[in-house]
Formats: sequence, structure tokens, C-alpha cells
Amino acid sequence: MENSTVSFYFNLTMFMNIGHYSYLAFVFCLLLYSFIVSANLTMIIIILREKTLHEPMYIFIAFLSVNALYGSTGFFPRFLMDLLSDTHLISRPACFTQIYVVHTYVFYELTILSIMAYDRYVAVCHPLHYHRKMNSKTVYTLTFFAWVCPACYLTVSIILIVRLPLCGNNIQRVYCASWNIVKLSCVSNAVNNIVALLGAIAIAFLPFSCILYTYLKIVVACWKSSEVRGKVLQSCLPHVISFVIYSITSFSDTALNRQNLDEINPFLAAILSVEFIIIPPVLNPLVYGLKLPELRKHIFKIFLYA
Repeated sequence: MENSTVSFYFNLTMFMNIGHYSYLAFVFCLLLYSFIVSANLTMIIIILREKTLHEPMYIFIAFLSVNALYGSTGFFPRFLMDLLSDTHLISRPACFTQIYVVHTYVFYELTILSIMAYDRYVAVCHPLHYHRKMNSKTVYTLTFFAWVCPACYLTVSIILIVRLPLCGNNIQRVYCASWNIVKLSCVSNAVNNIVALLGAIAIAFLPFSCILYTYLKIVVACWKSSEVRGKVLQSCLPHVISFVIYSITSFSDTALNRQNLDEINPFLAAILSVEFIIIPPVLNPLVYGLKLPELRKHIFKIFLYA
């Protein structure tokens, strides 16, 4: 075993020296963060204020916006500070806190999308039983598991990572990520790999399977009935777009973990590593706000009377 080192700081090494362009990058990212906060807050306020929107579909959309605020707040403030800093050291507690927030954000996004897919499946395939199946108890139960299961898994995962003896403190990222810290371990990380694999199956593959199954059933229902087809395009298309956006951006980050970052353009690597935490929070409010008539009507009303 190599000699382990105890460091109270990690060094984020993916930041590039871009000189005076760092101020331009800071302004752009600040505007991006401001848009994420304002757009998602608008969605939450509209859904909370309008009683006609107190339905499962819109409640789950509000959860997506809450998660967008949660994840982007765990990333942007620190990232904005680093853009204007010459050093990119982050303390161990701050690093592990960021890992927890960013990773739970990723899993929350997936579990929320999975219960949204189930909601649309019931609405399209069992419309006469929708209010019986998607009652308050069902919504609360689905919400509980969507928030609690990822939190429990990440808590166990973080505890295991914190206990690892590390041989180095350089993280090839612009934010703290668990896999990069595991790669610094001086000992065999078989236990971590097993926990990560089981967690990935339970938290990732099961929701993915649920989403794919429900939308397959919806497609079959559309194929059989032209009446259903119009309803599906109106209410399900935004969910499909959100799921595709999430899948592509998450795959980019996952694929990046398997590559030798020294062989990739650092600017491209930085962009690919943060897509999943920037693109969905930016696009989801636009997709739902513009595609769903009820939300669009209330959004336009706000701007008209502003």
C-alpha cells in the first residue's frame, strides 16, 4: 500500500487560466444562475398560488424546479468564486458537502422523472381511474420514496468515501465528485465498488426501467387510439423532452469518468462535466412553461401585469 496523505483541502485541477476572459465567464455564469433561480422560482410560485394547478402532474413539475434550485445552488456559488480565483482549493467538509448535494440532485432528478412518467401512464392508459389511483396518499408515498431513497444511498456512500485513506488531493474536475476521490484511494476500493453498483441498480436502473416501461405502454395506447394521441402529445411530450435532456447530459458526465482527461481538450472536458447540472435546470422551466397550456397561460398573465 502506498503512503497515505492527510490533506484538509482538495485541489480542483480542471480550471484553466483564461486571463481577463475569466470576468466574462463569471458574468455569463452569474446570468445563467440568475435565470435558473428566477425561472424555477416562478414555476414554483405559480403552481403553489393557482389552485387549478394543484394536481399531481404540476406538483411533480414543482418538485423538478425545487431540485433545480437545490442542485444549482450546490454548484454555482462555489464555481463562481473559483472563476475569479487564482487557487482552487476546497476544504474536505465543503467538498463532501458538494458531493452530497450534486449527487443527490442527480438521483432526485431521475426519481422525480420516474414518478412523473407513472403519473402520465395512469392519466393516458387508465383515465377513468386516474383520481382513484393518483390520490393524495399515492402522491405522498411516491414523493417520500423519490426523496428519501437517494438521500439514504448517498449518505452511506459518502460515509464509505470519507473513511478512505487518500494518496493525493488533486481532483480533475471543476467541482467535487465522488468517483474522482475514490480514484485517489491508497487501498482497494472493492467495498465502495460493490455499494456503488448495488446503489446504481436500485437508484438508477429501476427508475430508468420504470420510465421506459410506462412510455412504451403510452406509445401502445397511442397506436391504438387517435383520440389518445392528441392528449399524449400535449401532456407527455414535455416529460419525454426532460427525460431525453437528463439522459444525454448524465451520459456525458458518466462517459467522461471513463476517459483519460489528459487526452481531452480541457475546455471540452469542463463543459461535458457540468452539462447535467446546468442544462436541465435551464431548459425544464422553458419546456414545461411553453408546452403546457395551463402553465403558459399563468406565465403570460404574470408578464402582462408585471
